[in-house]
Amino acid sequence: MHCDTTGAAPIERVDASAYTIPTERPESDGTLQWDATTVVVVEVQAGDQVGLGYTYAHEAAATLVTGKLAGIVEGRDALAVRSRWLEVMRATRNLGRPGEVSMAISAVDIALWDLKAKLFDLPLTVLLDAAHDGVPIYGSGGFTSYTIPELQAQLAGWAEQGIPRVKMKVGRDPDVDVDRVAAARRAIGDDVELYVDANGAYTRKLALRMSYAFSDYDVRWHEEPVTSDDLEGLRLLRDQGPPGMDIAAGEYGWDLPYFRRMLDGGAVDCLQCDVTRCGGITAVLMTGALCHAHSVDVSAHTAPQASAHVFSAVVPLRHLEYFHDHVRVERLLFDGVLEPEAGMLRPDRSRPGMGLEFKHADAERLAATSHKQ
Repeated sequence: MHCDTTGAAPIERVDASAYTIPTERPESDGTLQWDATTVVVVEVQAGDQVGLGYTYAHEAAATLVTGKLAGIVEGRDALAVRSRWLEVMRATRNLGRPGEVSMAISAVDIALWDLKAKLFDLPLTVLLDAAHDGVPIYGSGGFTSYTIPELQAQLAGWAEQGIPRVKMKVGRDPDVDVDRVAAARRAIGDDVELYVDANGAYTRKLALRMSYAFSDYDVRWHEEPVTSDDLEGLRLLRDQGPPGMDIAAGEYGWDLPYFRRMLDGGAVDCLQCDVTRCGGITAVLMTGALCHAHSVDVSAHTAPQASAHVFSAVVPLRHLEYFHDHVRVERLLFDGVLEPEAGMLRPDRSRPGMGLEFKHADAERLAATSHKQ
């Protein structure tokens, strides 16, 4: 391990790049349409090791990293990751921490943890003292832009891979949602769990009515039936919805107080947390402890390669969203990606850090925008 005379490993350089990658076809959910995915990749160097982090954000997050965060952490000890996290949190107070700032911090924090694990020549899951040797996953996609045959093929494909739970989007056209859910159930059979995600598209009463309609097809998970800002509405759905259907939200949580309000309000049966949005691995570990204290499970929201490591260390873990777009992007950009095994992602304990290598040349060919310094 490369350290100076004090035993510290000084951070020498922080780079960030943004890449916008077109989707295979236009996609939509209940409230949004898109045709590309932007990923911001952060690299942090100390000695002969480079830590890798990333977030799914606007390219502005890359400018925040190189223009603000890099100056805070460069020259500081890479082995004191929580101290670095506290420093960047304090230094960004006046920038508007929710949103892009939180995502930029998340990418840097992930890179710092990856770097620390590499400096100690340990897999990240080991450094974090994992509570689980693998993370259960659910296949996620089923966009509202898909035809019914496309929807059925994607969900059935995950089931055939041994993934025992799948999720589809609803909410864009409530008049057809029940028929699409019925078609999904026919495609996957009775033994695979079926989830729906409305992305906050429904009103409270419509969401309650749709929940009971979906329950006829044994839907076990209703994600953001109303906007995640409506904690009273989520609590209504949790209290009055059909038995056996969990209400989930939290993917837009930017900080610990957000998750505390959601838990104190009894808004969810399972809280979602996104390591690339909430403040990184440091924040995920605190959120996991908060959920444990509330006896509420945590579900990892997307970014499967980073999430598989950090959420292996979250005690009240439910599962990880194996999201179609992110799976595709991470395979394009990184070597060493984990592949599902019997419905699980198991961190590779033979490689240090997250076990990922950034494919710079491939990324540059894919890039719509690139920021470096």
